[in-house]
Amino acid sequence: MMRPIKQPGTARDPEATGLVCRACGCRQFRVIYLKRLPGALMRRRECRNCGKRITTRETGG
Repeated sequence: MMRPIKQPGTARDPEATGLVCRACGCRQFRVIYLKRLPGALMRRRECRNCGKRITTRETGG
């Protein structure tokens, strides 16, 4: 029996999108800081596995 092919970046394959830790490859982050900017949000995130921190900027759109 053949399984359907998952298209990366679609709602059917949620793991194909999103953040990936560059240090360990983990996809689990927690938000440690949130700042509201005009027209955007800035979030400081920490990898739950290795503790590496990254900053993301999200705009509405």
